[in-house]
Amino acid sequence: MELSEKLKRYGQEHLLRFDGLNDEERRAYLAELESLDLDFLANRAEAPARGNIAPIEGLSCEEIEARREEFEKVGLRALKEGKVAAILLAGGQGTRLGSAAPKGAFDIGVTRPLYIFELHLRHLLSVSRLCGAFVPLFIMTNAQNDRATREFLKEHGYFGYPADHIRFFVQEMLPSTDLNGKILLEDRGKLALSPNGNGGFYISLKKSGIEREFPSVEWYNVFAVDNVLQRSADPAFIGATLLSGAACGAKVVAKRSPEERVGVLCLEDGKPSVIEYFELPEAIARARDGAGRLLYRWGVTLNYLFSRRMLEDPSSKGIGVHVVKKKIPYYENGNYVLPETENGYKFETLILDMVRLAGTCLPFEVVREREFAPVKNKSGEDSVETARRLLSACGVEL
Repeated sequence: MELSEKLKRYGQEHLLRFDGLNDEERRAYLAELESLDLDFLANRAEAPARGNIAPIEGLSCEEIEARREEFEKVGLRALKEGKVAAILLAGGQGTRLGSAAPKGAFDIGVTRPLYIFELHLRHLLSVSRLCGAFVPLFIMTNAQNDRATREFLKEHGYFGYPADHIRFFVQEMLPSTDLNGKILLEDRGKLALSPNGNGGFYISLKKSGIEREFPSVEWYNVFAVDNVLQRSADPAFIGATLLSGAACGAKVVAKRSPEERVGVLCLEDGKPSVIEYFELPEAIARARDGAGRLLYRWGVTLNYLFSRRMLEDPSSKGIGVHVVKKKIPYYENGNYVLPETENGYKFETLILDMVRLAGTCLPFEVVREREFAPVKNKSGEDSVETARRLLSACGVEL
């Protein structure tokens, strides 16, 4: 399809303006437009009308402890055979923490340097010692922090993890639009782009070509950088998910209260679904079973195990693109504009939609105080302060 025809089809003909571009800049801009996949504009996920919501059966901490040896045996074997790779979602910046560096490079130590990346890599190293093989680690960065992330980890010797078992890949970007759906320019001959959300991890991994280097991998353990107690490549979690026959597993914590701000893993029209806390009807959020426990108590921690077979299914590429209204700086008529109010939309895919596409999911409960310490703020709830307290309680020297 001709470029002009493709742009016209999506109402984006305005992009074919080359005001002030020299020949080299024009060629680069045209190449960017040629490679642009505009299907996201037609695949917007509108806020859904909620279906029939029901509790989902999962493994409680007590059940896991009773079968831990069985689960770990299966998980350790899968790790040793190279069937599991870990994917660290590391695209975040430490802006809210008062740092311009990648979030994983934040020093959470008190009496000594202790970096978030270090905590993740040290843990993965301990798992590798247990299973007798190094777990492949794929680190997803974004265009803004890729170089800084690579340089930081190289400078610190990857905190003891062998570099030949680490791969980096850059998250795909999606254009931003104005409120009328017209794609914005960030600068002359440069599209306004933003990362495509955590649900785009597999598309980005696939395009990187990394998968071809690790043909034995059958499962991907995807986890977020900001949870400093995150236990990736957990043999018990892997073993339990494989034995369950589910296409994915999700580490969850028991919600403290109906109001806690975490997504809830449940069933929706018979399929696993993660419903954000603000979307869950109050009566459902407060419902309790005969033992007084919340019926909808499984709060997700953004630690998932996905079957590669499921991810390669064509349907997994059709997850909806969510729209977020934002203030987006843009270039127009020779001027760079900093808007004072929300003037456009950014687009992102969400990993929670992949849970629903999986069709089956095993909730795997973990002890909150041992595995859930997200660092989202400098102080207050889910902050550096709370994470330090939890790390210290777990015996980590700060």
